[in-house]
Amino acid sequence: MSEVIDQSELQSRAVRLVEAAQKAGADACDAVAVTGVSLSVDVREGKVEETERAEGDDVTLRVFVGRRTAAVSANQLDDPQTLAERAIAMARVAPEDPFAGLADQDLLVKQLPDLELLDSREMTAETLTHIALEAEEAGLAVSGVSKSGGAGASWRLAGVVLATSHGFQGAYMSSRHGIAMTAVAGEGTSMERDYDFDSRTFFEDLDAPAEIGKRAGERAVRRLNPQKLSTRTTDVIYEARAARSILGHLTGAINGASIARKTSFLKDKMGDAIFAPGIQVVDDPFKRRGAATRPFDGEGTAASVLNVIEDGVLQHWFLDGASARELGLSPNGRAHRSGSGTSPGATNVTLMPGEKSLEELMSDAGSGLLVSDLIGHGVNGVTGDYSRGAAGFWFENGKIVEPVSEITIAGNLNDMFKRLVAGSDLDNRYSAATPSVMIEGMALAGS
Repeated sequence: MSEVIDQSELQSRAVRLVEAAQKAGADACDAVAVTGVSLSVDVREGKVEETERAEGDDVTLRVFVGRRTAAVSANQLDDPQTLAERAIAMARVAPEDPFAGLADQDLLVKQLPDLELLDSREMTAETLTHIALEAEEAGLAVSGVSKSGGAGASWRLAGVVLATSHGFQGAYMSSRHGIAMTAVAGEGTSMERDYDFDSRTFFEDLDAPAEIGKRAGERAVRRLNPQKLSTRTTDVIYEARAARSILGHLTGAINGASIARKTSFLKDKMGDAIFAPGIQVVDDPFKRRGAATRPFDGEGTAASVLNVIEDGVLQHWFLDGASARELGLSPNGRAHRSGSGTSPGATNVTLMPGEKSLEELMSDAGSGLLVSDLIGHGVNGVTGDYSRGAAGFWFENGKIVEPVSEITIAGNLNDMFKRLVAGSDLDNRYSAATPSVMIEGMALAGS
């Protein structure tokens, strides 16, 4: 594995840039060095369509001159001093930012934990091809599937180093493996498609390719001959895969930058009950093998597990250094590096499961819409107004009756959160983890 990514070289690049910037006159600075290698194979109808390998290096220097800041990036580091001088010159003519600066030194990570982020296995194109073909073959074997929409397998390895002028040096490596398959069911003008996928840090944790392909095929077949619904108010249940978007709307609304700009519908809700009693949302940057796990944030700040929603009550914003200073709060290790600076955001965020299965939620509702897919991005982050295209299944007496499509579901996230009921079927594989959720009394616009 050391032959693929040399962490010592990465660290050397970042340190050399910091030293060059200090020599050039920066009051403070930090440097991020990132390198990566990825390999992916796409197949369709039993043949390889594309094999792609990518390797890349990038280093970014951020400098502070008083409250003025600038950043420069490069793919190679042949002349760190020239790069540093360019950044200093840019910073001196930049406008002042009263909230700019490095993280406070006493907030920095002192010891890096072992979070199981690196699978030492290096994949080959031949192995990935075999995996993708196996997934596709299983999808095509499902009765009712007429053709493949393609299958793929991927592997990625990345290394990250952060060095700062106040003494922080941190580095970690991470891996990611993925399998996906898209199946098409039906014939002529009555065709439907659906997909399934899995993505994990360790290859051994992935679902079997045949299982992924089979699920994709079954999902496509069950969507055949969808009906339309008339406009009505009804209970809506989101499958876990679709429910992740609801969690995403929450994390976006409690982003410290949005709160500081007053562009969030939750800007005045800290300490308020925004969900029903019993609802818990946890953000855990230390989740072992997690998709968004990391030993330190984009500023080198130590983090902790946050009970974002506790018994329905909003307890935390996601804060980096700049948003925390603007709000008069302390950062909580949620800085994400984004080119020239940082922005706050979630890590591994989980809507904790409730006690009822998906079937029990459907039984409690009696009749309603089970959402399997969402279309579009019709959410207003300032007002919380929500409108999304949807497809799924109509159910009655707790049982699925028929597939449905060409539906719009609408409401306001303030009301939706308060009526949300969490199911027990937590899908814990991704950085946004949810069970199925039920929301009572949503507006449904059909034909």
